[in-house]
Amino acid sequence: MTPLGVRTFLGDKLLTVETVVQSLASGLLMGLLYGLIAVGLALIFGLMDVTNFAHGEFLMIAMYASFFLFTFFAIDPLLSAPLVAAAMFVFGAVVYLLVVRFAMRAKANAGMVQIFTTFGLAIVMRGLAQLFFTPDYRSIPQSWLGGKTISIAGIFLPEPQLVGALVSIAAFAGLYFFIHRTDFGRALEATREDPGAVALVGIDKNLVFAFGWGLGAALVGLAGAIMAVFFYIYPDVGASFALIAYVTVALGGFGSVFGAFAGGIIVGLVEAVTALMLPPSLKSVGIYAVYLLVVFIRPRGLFGSM
Repeated sequence: MTPLGVRTFLGDKLLTVETVVQSLASGLLMGLLYGLIAVGLALIFGLMDVTNFAHGEFLMIAMYASFFLFTFFAIDPLLSAPLVAAAMFVFGAVVYLLVVRFAMRAKANAGMVQIFTTFGLAIVMRGLAQLFFTPDYRSIPQSWLGGKTISIAGIFLPEPQLVGALVSIAAFAGLYFFIHRTDFGRALEATREDPGAVALVGIDKNLVFAFGWGLGAALVGLAGAIMAVFFYIYPDVGASFALIAYVTVALGGFGSVFGAFAGGIIVGLVEAVTALMLPPSLKSVGIYAVYLLVVFIRPRGLFGSM
């Protein structure tokens, strides 16, 4: 018997309590990172009703930035994470000012114009990454956290994912405080509610939107810097995570920052449970099954208010 005395078979898999707890712990850690990626997407949508289809490419750029800072300047990804987040903040603001701002001025089919603008931006960013960085897979071979684990009550937790989860919680707490406890955060909320009215009190809508895009990009920059420690870096790396982020935002509720964060945790746990029940290659099946169930029962998402 196992130490905890519980053992069962699922198909040809031997499951123990330790196996299940280990899987759920890993799913929770990854879910917190999924939440961090999705929060930036939800923030932008909630502020402007614009879905950033280049969100995955933002993650890819952040991972490359972390990789090159390590390669050329020997800066560990844990130390470079604030630098990458700051650079991504500037990048996100510039993208809004130079690209998205003009797409939002469309008088006809504005939604489609915005979709194709960000989708086109994603293709351009991916193409440029393939041109300048080549399609080769890259990784950070040695870092402070790479390959290390800690054991808690017999459950092994990879240190990169654990630190990423802690960073995710801290980032969400900071974002919540910023939105609800600062004047600029209140300006974000007011601009989301009525962009026309805030102009009457002297608030520059474009400045607020640029800040929102920068903040969303900074959050995904944090996630990218941490993920560069334990994930391969290549031009298409953002595509799969972007798809999970879209599902996470829809699951939590479009425009709900808390919903995106909670949705990320749910997605991570569902993915882990599915990997226990089905072959690992089919672990995404559970995510989309839960998403479809939520769409049928609660179309606005678990925490949405639309």
